[in-house]
Amino acid sequence: MIFSGRSLRRALNLPFYKNFIAYMANTADISRGMIIKLDGSLYTVVEFGENKTARAAAKVWAKLKGLDNTRSIEKVWNSGDTIYPVRVERKAYQYLYKDDTGYNFMDNETFEQIALQEHLIDAPQFLKEAQEVSVLINTETEQPMSVELPDKIIVQVTYSEPGLRGDTATRTLKPAKVETGATVNVPLFVNEGELIRINTKTGEYVERVK
Repeated sequence: MIFSGRSLRRALNLPFYKNFIAYMANTADISRGMIIKLDGSLYTVVEFGENKTARAAAKVWAKLKGLDNTRSIEKVWNSGDTIYPVRVERKAYQYLYKDDTGYNFMDNETFEQIALQEHLIDAPQFLKEAQEVSVLINTETEQPMSVELPDKIIVQVTYSEPGLRGDTATRTLKPAKVETGATVNVPLFVNEGELIRINTKTGEYVERVK
């Protein structure tokens, strides 16, 4: 079942939002994961940076992913321009399963469940049963805004071509399928059945876990 608006508070018995993430409305305060309102739509900041030149004013750019839409855009501001962040509360949830209603998560405190669509989830290809995630909830509308996985998670390699014994120095990579169904490029020495740590933000292999 998918909740929205006031029904979410009633369904989850949510308290008043005392702990929320709030930002000054200035480009100097942009950070990855921030949710901003732009042209009437909501976006999360995927990546950002600043371009400086000797002859022109500094520019701040950001790659944005739509939360109430499926668009991915890039936005450029003059340094110091006003932005419009959305205040959110971060709550701990656990991933349960996927069905026709979407991806189902359970509140770790109330045990109530919500179902969210894939475009609201950061790196859904790395979700696995019982995975703990953070659900960001808009403190004004009480709607779930996005789902964030931990920056790094441990997964098992379910298929990979045989590696080279003792070859731990090479930088050559090979594709490997992990338990969530995603494919990750790993070093040649990583074998099927082993555990690896991956970065969910970049999708890259970090290290082998023993």
